[in-house]
Amino acid sequence: MTAAPELAPGGCLTACRGESAFGLPELCATQNAIFEHAGRAIVLTDPAGTILYFNRAAQQMLGYSWEEVTRQASPLLFHCPEEIAREAAALSAKLQRPVAPGFEVFVADLDADSRQDRDWIYVHKNGRRFPVNLAISVLRDATGQVFGYLGIASDISERCRMEQDLRIAAIAFESQAAIMVTDAEQSILRVNQAFSALTGYSAEEAIGQTPRLLKSGRQGPEFYLAMWNALSQNGHWEGEIWNRRKNGEIFPEWLTISAVPDAQGQVANYVSTFSDISDLKVAESEIHHLAFYDPLTTLPNRRLLLNRLDKAGAAGKRNGQYSALLIIDIDHFKTLNDTLGHDVGDRLLIEVASRLRRSVREGDTAARLGGDEFVVMLEALGSDVDWAAIQAETVAEKIRATLCEPYCLQGDAEHFRSASIGISLFCGQEKSADVLLKQADIALYKAKDAGRNAIRFFDTAMQTALDERAGLEADLRRALSRGEFVLYVQPQVDAERQLTGVETLLRWQPAGKPLVPPGDFIPLAEETGLIVPIGLWVLDLACANLARWARDERTRGLTMAVNVSARQFRQADFVRQVTDALARHGANPCRLKLELTESLLLDNVDEVVAKMQALRTLGVRFSLDDFGTGYASLAYLKRYPFEQLKIDRSFVRDITRDGDAAAIVRAVLAMGDTLRLGVVAEGVEENTQYAYLAEHGCRFFQGYLFGRPMSFVTFESQLDLLPAAAADLPDNWEI
Repeated sequence: MTAAPELAPGGCLTACRGESAFGLPELCATQNAIFEHAGRAIVLTDPAGTILYFNRAAQQMLGYSWEEVTRQASPLLFHCPEEIAREAAALSAKLQRPVAPGFEVFVADLDADSRQDRDWIYVHKNGRRFPVNLAISVLRDATGQVFGYLGIASDISERCRMEQDLRIAAIAFESQAAIMVTDAEQSILRVNQAFSALTGYSAEEAIGQTPRLLKSGRQGPEFYLAMWNALSQNGHWEGEIWNRRKNGEIFPEWLTISAVPDAQGQVANYVSTFSDISDLKVAESEIHHLAFYDPLTTLPNRRLLLNRLDKAGAAGKRNGQYSALLIIDIDHFKTLNDTLGHDVGDRLLIEVASRLRRSVREGDTAARLGGDEFVVMLEALGSDVDWAAIQAETVAEKIRATLCEPYCLQGDAEHFRSASIGISLFCGQEKSADVLLKQADIALYKAKDAGRNAIRFFDTAMQTALDERAGLEADLRRALSRGEFVLYVQPQVDAERQLTGVETLLRWQPAGKPLVPPGDFIPLAEETGLIVPIGLWVLDLACANLARWARDERTRGLTMAVNVSARQFRQADFVRQVTDALARHGANPCRLKLELTESLLLDNVDEVVAKMQALRTLGVRFSLDDFGTGYASLAYLKRYPFEQLKIDRSFVRDITRDGDAAAIVRAVLAMGDTLRLGVVAEGVEENTQYAYLAEHGCRFFQGYLFGRPMSFVTFESQLDLLPAAAADLPDNWEI
């Protein structure tokens, strides 16, 4: 039998009798050079598995030196023990005898086959595991006797990673979203099963066609031109589009298109993903109608009126034309309601609404504020104030006369009612919507004082209220420097009434005067721009308290929500202001939540998204406040990194008594669930409200039921009382 090879100095292999390891003496030096410079790890063992040779590539791959490896049993050194144990178990089952986890698991099958390839796991000296392709060959001498084994290994980590990526890509391709792949000329190359389920076209029907197969005709050429311009410039486009199924049905979808470049940077393919948003559009439409229209008369409600007032003010600022606001009150309506019943009263209100629609021009607005109070907004009355007043009075007189005509509400019996009307003129945006409504309301009371069934204008004699406002503004400008503002907090809880965080609420306590309600000074601060320095003060104090709370085991896990006005958010350095406040106090950004209103989402969308994304990167969270009181379409809402929606208290208040309010809340909860957004219900004051909300999937709550706004000192002193049922809270919890 040929003796096993021996180690020569420097790691060179020699064989007994002067032959090479393979019985080729003339190849000894060449063989050594080839082994040492090979790009793969090469290991040579004797028949028992003891390592005799370990080349440079093996040393680099495994981290062991020559001295550490030679004369070692390889299965105990750099092979994965779990792999060896698994192979030993499989071999035991195959041979039907016990096989120890040793060298035998590598060479048991080599008697029949002189070479064996397998994927294996190596273990680096530092403990890192990585996959290899291991080829083991048996070495025989001229007589056929085995004198050793040769192992050649290649690191296949990259191959395994690519295979895993391909598996992930294959699974992702068959996701719930429809996927379509085209070439650069828009010829469809591949679609997934979700595409076929959504459009009705099989893969065979779609491949070779173009996306025009789905075109609905709803969008014009300018829409597609803008889409392709965006794709050309950014390599990406997403938005809402209408497409047509195979059966002819048109449906809305949210579409994302990405351009895929080749190695030269030229577009090789387009990948489109889309999903049906029909349910979301229905929910959006339902929310819009319930939120903006009066259910009894179908006239616009207060919210929509305020929106149109803002637009009319902006238009008047551009064109210099006057508009008028008319508040109309049905005289002695309560008497009719009390004597004939609410059903007759409702029929009267419906008829009044119908007459108002017929009395105004196209483009003007007739709305119902509530009860028997209606509003008419007249636009484009001319740039001369006197002429505008004449036109407004003419329309008001027409309305008054129309509403005085008899009503048939019960059979043939006629009922007569008159109306009192107050008018306020405005041009541009020098007056807020609240001021306009107050002025028209003051004029309305003047009409009632004149004996009802009359028309009156707001005039300079009615300035008392405005003078008081001016005084309030002067005090407000000095309040910050005098330290008169106080920051309160109101608890927020989850469905188990566990405390999750707080919302900060601003209060104004002038020296020696009663506390000023937020509704009296916040709008004024917005109008005057004082909300910006006040908002910075609130943000700084909130971050200081967050940092302090982080040191208290009871509060370190709570979030703190801070209301940010649109005017404050639009400051050019707003992101830096937030970053500086967090850094100044060492507050955790992930515990800070900024609450924004829907009005902020309608202008400068890209700028708003960029600021939100910059802060979101830091960990700051965002909540959409008073959701449903404005109008944010899904196309906009999907672009913003909101974590949460807050249902406005006006919907929650009547949730157990008003079917429309309940429908709005359910729609918002459904929308939040679809968009994977948390929903917080504000203004929860009764256990019945809480039970209804929890039953329909609401998970977070805020309101008097869980605690009124309170100072930080009071909150922290009574913190141990939470979580608890509202009935168990002490009287002084609500302050």
